[in-house]
Amino acid sequence: MGQPAIVIPEKIYFKIGEVCELVGVQAHVLRYWETEFPMLSPQKNRSGQRSYRRRDVEISLRIKQLLYDEMFTIAGAKKKLQAEMRETTKLKIVHPEPRMSENEDAVDAGPSLFDDDLVIDESETRSPISPLQSVSPERRDALRSLASQLLELREILNTTHSRESEDLARKRQV
Repeated sequence: MGQPAIVIPEKIYFKIGEVCELVGVQAHVLRYWETEFPMLSPQKNRSGQRSYRRRDVEISLRIKQLLYDEMFTIAGAKKKLQAEMRETTKLKIVHPEPRMSENEDAVDAGPSLFDDDLVIDESETRSPISPLQSVSPERRDALRSLASQLLELREILNTTHSRESEDLARKRQV
């Protein structure tokens, strides 16, 4: 009996209520798991609210599977999860990408992530000199998703920096 696959939305951070809904447990259960499973450690914002990353959601789903479906004890699930995490974090051999020729170095790299007017435009990725031309459609979609997440993160960082600057300016005025 296989469980239906749970689709985790493409977001950087999740609130505890969103994670509860995805995992199918109540908030107090998630908070308890945080005390028992050190690898489940959501960040907390200034107001103390938990911000779960995608990895935290995946770990929560795995914990639920171990406890509820595979009937592990807390101690057994902790050991199993630690072993699985050690396996997935082992050093992987990464082959270097082929070096670009001098002519390719001279080609304009296009917009930077830190350009204020950066917009992800579908037509730009279809230009004849596009480096995405040789990439599979699935990989291209993943790169676009990653780019939009990075833009969202940049906006969060800019907003946070702006607020901190305003707070500092107010403190100086007082």
